Order: sequence, then structure tokens, then C-alpha cells
Amino acid sequence: MTDNAQTGLPPSATGWEPAPADTRARAAARLSGLAAHFEGWADANLHGVVMVHRGRLLYEHYFTGEDRAFARPLGRVAYHAGLRHDLRSITKSVVSLLVGIGVGEGWIGDLDTPVLALFPEPARHATPEKAAITLRHLLTMSAGLAWNEDLPYSDPANSERRMIDAPDRCGYVLAQPLVRTPGAAYRYNGGLTLLLATALERGSGRTIDALARDLLFAPLGIADVEWHRYDDGAANPVSGLRLVPRDVARLGELVLRGGRYAGRQVVPEGWIAESTAPQIHGEGLYFYGFHWWLGRSLVARREIRWIAGIGYGGQRLYIVPELDLVVAVTAGLYDEPVLQGMVGDVVLRRYALPAALEAG
Repeated sequence: MTDNAQTGLPPSATGWEPAPADTRARAAARLSGLAAHFEGWADANLHGVVMVHRGRLLYEHYFTGEDRAFARPLGRVAYHAGLRHDLRSITKSVVSLLVGIGVGEGWIGDLDTPVLALFPEPARHATPEKAAITLRHLLTMSAGLAWNEDLPYSDPANSERRMIDAPDRCGYVLAQPLVRTPGAAYRYNGGLTLLLATALERGSGRTIDALARDLLFAPLGIADVEWHRYDDGAANPVSGLRLVPRDVARLGELVLRGGRYAGRQVVPEGWIAESTAPQIHGEGLYFYGFHWWLGRSLVARREIRWIAGIGYGGQRLYIVPELDLVVAVTAGLYDEPVLQGMVGDVVLRRYALPAALEAG
């Protein structure tokens, strides 16, 4: 189900071999209508879909649509397999993988390490209550600090916008008042990801983009990488990563294989298991792990559980262990809060899951 002329690259260009012909034939009935469905649904602004089943490329298709690179308009882009795309907050899930490596290397201690012990310089922000915040609370978005990303990112009152504009980004995050007991409840907070990345940088003596390049991307054969950067030149570890969709799927494959890739243990297996297990109740019906979302879909009266990295604008990385399936979705729905959740769900539930069940 891969049109090489349409994608612009053969499967071998990024290491994916196509699924066997009989597997593709079994999935064809379910997948044949996907492209027409979204080409006829202009408001969906879907840019790309990559499906990997049992380690092989099962389906790939790209579309033309309006897009942005972070906040910079790109106009109408004819996507193909060789073009990078914003991942937005899937970047947070990448940071989680790097934290797993960092814990394994002993760079940041265990997950019950107090955060203020890693950030001693903003002592003016320290309170006995904040002293209870640990790395685990950062990973589960349950630090208890006041934070509001429900506002549009164009709104200067948005907490992430304020953090980006602050002269001391980590200091800004730690200065926020404590509004609930650490660990008591989930609250989405990109500043907590920044603290994790900064703790990794301090513990390892390397920047987050260098750590990602050398310890995660290079072992996976991912070379075409771009980071949106803050005004001081630092890579944005909260939402700044841009990759080609096949490499997004490669990250999903790493998680699916317990952190192992091409015979090498890239991320500790125990970390993958712990970080993708339910740790706290997230938003709506979702559970939350360590910067991974955990959900389920019903297909033909069968409940299928999945792990997901989720990014603003409709970026999705679905990992479905019981079906040996990875699905990467890119889109340009930055001003469509309802559609950005709906489009990925339609790709997964209506097409990818039934196709994987048919493929066997």
C-alpha cells in the first residue's frame, strides 16, 4: 500500500522494507479508501500517514495542505516522505526516552529525587511544599504548580508562551505557585518537560539535542533532524522537534520492541515498561504514563489498548503492542481543537486497527 512515486522515496531510503505482498493484500480492503476519504475532507488538513506492522511498512500516504513550522507559516505544502514535519508535543515523549537513558546512566538519580536538589540556584522559589516535588511528578505532569496551556498559544497569557519569553525559563517554571499537593492530580505543563531536559543536560554535561542525536537518533539511523530553538539558541525540548514521518514511526518501533533496536538496547527495557504503564489519570478517558498517553479503541467489539505520543495540531504516534502496529500521523490543525483529536482517531480506529486485524 505504498505509492513510491507519491511519497518521493523508496522504502529502502529510510530502512523500512515493505510488508509481504499477502499481508498488504489482506489489509488492502480496509486501507484502500483512506486517501480518498481525507482528500475529500479538506478541513481535516491531514499531511501524512505511515503504518508499520510487524516491523514492515504496511501503508504510507501523503497529502497537500497548509502548514506551519512552529509559528512560521509555510503556505501550502505538497508532503512526501522526504519532508520534515513539526512533532510538537511528541517531543515530550522523546524527552521521556532520553530520561530513561539518563536514569540508566546515573545522570539524574532515581525518580524520587527532589527537583529542587537539581535546581539549587532559584532558592528564592523554594518552599517546604515545593520541596516535595520529585522527578516522578515532572514525568507524570503532577507537580502541582499553577499552569495554563488551555489558552491558544497565540495568547501571551499562555503559560508556555510566558515561559519562552522569560529570561530564566526554568526559574519561571519553579516560581509558579503550588496550587495542589504534588502527585495528587495531573495538569498538563510543558514547563515540567523543560525541567527534565535541563536536569539531563546538567547531569550529562551535554545539550538535549546532542544527547538525542548521539544516544537515541544515531542508534536508530535517524539523521534528518531539526529543532526549533529558543532565542538564546537552545533546542526547545517541549515542542520543538521536527522529523520525517517514517522516523517518527521508527521511534514507535523502538517503544514497541521494549527499547531495543537492531540488536541494541537503546533505552532500558524496564524504563519502557514503566513509562508506558498507567501512572496517573490524565485528561478525559486517557491514562498517563511518563509523557506517554494510554488509551483504548473498540473495533468489532474488541477492545484494543494503545500508547500514544500526542502533539498540538494533530500530530500522533500510536503504538499498539497487541497488534504489533505503529501508526504515525501528521496534520496541520493548529487552530482546530476538535478536529485535531478527531482526525488521528479516524485514521487509527477506522483504518489502521481494522487493517492490522485483517493482516493478521
